[in-house]
Amino acid sequence: MTIRHQGQQYRPRMAFLQKIEALVKDMQDPETGVRVQNQKISVASIPHAMTGSDVLQWITQRLWISNLEAQNLGNFIVKYGYMYPLQDPKNLVLKSDSSLYRFQTPYFWPTQQWPAEDIDYAIYLAKRNIKKKGILEEYEKENYNFLNKKINYKWDFVVMQAKEQYRAGKERNKADRYALDCQEKAYWLVHRCPPGMNNVLDYGLDRVTNPNEVQKQTVVSVRKEIMYYRQALMRSTVKSSVSLGGIVRYSEQFSSNDAIMSGCLPSNPWITDDTQFWDLNAKLVEIPTKMRVERWAINFSELIRDPKGRQSFQYFLKKEFSGENLGFWEACEDLKYGDQSKVKEKAEEIYKLFLAPGARRWINIDGKTMDITVKGLKHPHRYVLDAAQTHIYMLMKKDSYARYLKSPIYKEMLAKAIEPQETTKKSSSLLFMRRHLRSSPSPVILRQLEEEAKAREAANTVDITQPALPLPPQALPLALPLHPEAQQRRLPLAHQSGLGELLGLRAEGGGQRGRSLPRALGC
Repeated sequence: MTIRHQGQQYRPRMAFLQKIEALVKDMQDPETGVRVQNQKISVASIPHAMTGSDVLQWITQRLWISNLEAQNLGNFIVKYGYMYPLQDPKNLVLKSDSSLYRFQTPYFWPTQQWPAEDIDYAIYLAKRNIKKKGILEEYEKENYNFLNKKINYKWDFVVMQAKEQYRAGKERNKADRYALDCQEKAYWLVHRCPPGMNNVLDYGLDRVTNPNEVQKQTVVSVRKEIMYYRQALMRSTVKSSVSLGGIVRYSEQFSSNDAIMSGCLPSNPWITDDTQFWDLNAKLVEIPTKMRVERWAINFSELIRDPKGRQSFQYFLKKEFSGENLGFWEACEDLKYGDQSKVKEKAEEIYKLFLAPGARRWINIDGKTMDITVKGLKHPHRYVLDAAQTHIYMLMKKDSYARYLKSPIYKEMLAKAIEPQETTKKSSSLLFMRRHLRSSPSPVILRQLEEEAKAREAANTVDITQPALPLPPQALPLALPLHPEAQQRRLPLAHQSGLGELLGLRAEGGGQRGRSLPRALGC
C-alpha cells in the first residue's frame, strides 16, 4: 500500500487510541499478557490465537473493572481494528465465549500515518473478485464498479497488482493465508465499513496544521519568548484569596440568573410544554422581564449584549444627541462578524458615515486613534476599526452608561417590567390525551422577527440631526400659523414660532440645550 501522510496525528478525537494501543501492547506481553496458543479451525491450525473469554478475563483483572465495562472496552478494541475475529470476520464484536481472535499487526493500526487510499481498496476488491470468481457482497460490487469508473485510467495497474498478490498468497501455507485474509478483511471493514455499520473512524475533515507541533527554535522565537516572560514578571500579581473572592462575588451576583441553579420563570418550556418563557424572553420583546432589566445594571457588557437593552440604550443616546456612538459600535461588530466578502465596502461606508470630516454621524475620537484608524483603512480587514471601537466603547461605558441607569428611560422600563409567576406542569395520566411537546423556536423565525422589528423601528424613527427643509405654506399644519416675519424672510420651518417647542427644543436661552439647537437643526 502507498504510504502517505495526511496529518493523522492532527486529529484530536483520535487521541484516546494511544491509550488503547498501550493496553494492546500489554496484552501481547509473553509473560503477563493474554494467553495465546495454536487453535485448530476447519482449514488449518492458526498460531497465536486466543479466545474472547480469555481477553475479557484479562481486561477485568488488569484494570479492576466489572464484566460489563470489560465487555464494552473489548468491543472498542475490536471495532477499532486492534483485534479481529477468525471465525466470523464480519462481526466486529468481542464475544465472551470460545470464539477465536488474533491481534492485528501494528502496520494496520488506525494511528499509522497513512490513509486508506481508493487504489488500495480497488486492489483488495479486485483480488477478492478473482478469488471468489465474481461472487462479492452487494456493497462490494457497488464499490468495485464505482472505483472502476473513478480510476479507470489506472485499472490495468489495479488488476495487475491484484493478480500478483493473489499469486503470492497461493504460495503461502493454509494457516498463514487464512490469517492474512482475515487480517486484511478486518482492516477494510474498519476503514470502508459496509452500509448500516457504524464508522468509528469518522473524524471529519483533515487538519492542515498541527496545533501541538513543536516549532524549531529560532532567534526571533527565542526573543519573543524572553519578551513574554519579562512582561509576565512585570505584571502585578494577585493573591489567591482576592481571586477566589472575586469568583465568589461573581457567582453570587449571577446566581439569580442561572436557570440551572435558580430555575427559570414562569416555567421550563422543555418540561411543562409552556412556551411563555420563550415569548417573554424574545430578543426584541415589547416589555421585557424584570430579571432581564435588572441584569442590565450589573455591568455595561450585559446591557450591550442584550438586543432589547441595546435598543433602550440607543433611545437614551438619541435623547442626548450621541446615538452615533452606539451606531458606530454596531457597524464595527457587523464588520467583524458579517459577510467577509464585503469588508472593503463596509469599511468605506463606515468611514464616510462616522469618521470622514463633515460626516453625517461624525464621532468624536482623539487624534492618535483617528490616525491609526485612517492608516489601517488603506488595507482594510475585519479588525481594522478595533482601536476606534474600543475608544467609543469605553466612552459609553464610563460616561453614558452611568447616566442611563439614572435616567427616566431605564427607571420606566424597570417599573413596567414583567414579573412572571411560576406555573406548574400539567400532565395527563391518559396516553391518548397527552399533547406533543413543542420544539424550541426556530432560529430562522427569530431572525425574521428581529429584522421586522428593526425595520419597524427604522420606519418610525425620525432623524432629527438632518437639516430641516423649507416647506411651502400650504404644507404646514393648520394648528401652526406662519409668523408674518417668517413669511417675509422665508425662514426654514424649524426656525418658525412654535415649532421649536413642538420638537422639544429651545432656540433661546443659555446652557447646553441652547447650544445643541443648531446642531440638532443642521445649521
